[in-house]
Amino acid sequence: MDAMHMQQQMLEQQLLKAAEMMESQIDTEMKKMNELDDDDIESLRQKRLNAMQKAHAAKQEFVAKGHGGYDELPSEKDFFDKIKNCKRAVVHFYRPTTLRCEIFDKHLALLAPKHVETRFVKLNAEKCPFLCERLAIRVIPTLLLIVDGKTQEKVVGFDQLGGHDNFSTEMLEWRLGVSKAINYRGDISQPPEENAQPRKNLLNANRRIRSNDDPDTDDELFGDD
Repeated sequence: MDAMHMQQQMLEQQLLKAAEMMESQIDTEMKKMNELDDDDIESLRQKRLNAMQKAHAAKQEFVAKGHGGYDELPSEKDFFDKIKNCKRAVVHFYRPTTLRCEIFDKHLALLAPKHVETRFVKLNAEKCPFLCERLAIRVIPTLLLIVDGKTQEKVVGFDQLGGHDNFSTEMLEWRLGVSKAINYRGDISQPPEENAQPRKNLLNANRRIRSNDDPDTDDELFGDD
């Protein structure tokens, strides 16, 4: 028996074993379900109801803080006032004369109501020179991703989104999920577009941006100074 045939047999055995284990797990779960009495079912229903109520209350709290929309902050002071108490935020630094900023606007306006756990805002870079200097905002458009009051990462231009203007909203959603700026429900291990850069390249590119252009990354944004 040649080596290739032996490897094929071993692979078939492994697949068969995996299938048997999966079947056994399904049988176990089915047995548990069949053994549930009325009290167990009512308990599960109540837990599900409580979870739904908590999720609804959390959503209402987010909406009360301004989440769910994509708004423009008129000044640097508003940035500190509005974002200070947000656990997560996506801040679009734009310039009115930069057409590519409108592309980000389109996608962020779609994502904001979908991810109320995150505050989505935009700032005119020409009106906030101090903030741009402090955060090393050198390229427009730039998305500043804030998690727990810290600058988690930046998305500078479109290089991390496939390097073209026609990236999808799903692609940007995935990129925000990589940084944990939103609760991403898809497969975080792969970007949704086949023609996009591999995830490793995207993340490496972002690390270079952080290390070379952003000395204040991971500093507290809302300190006492």
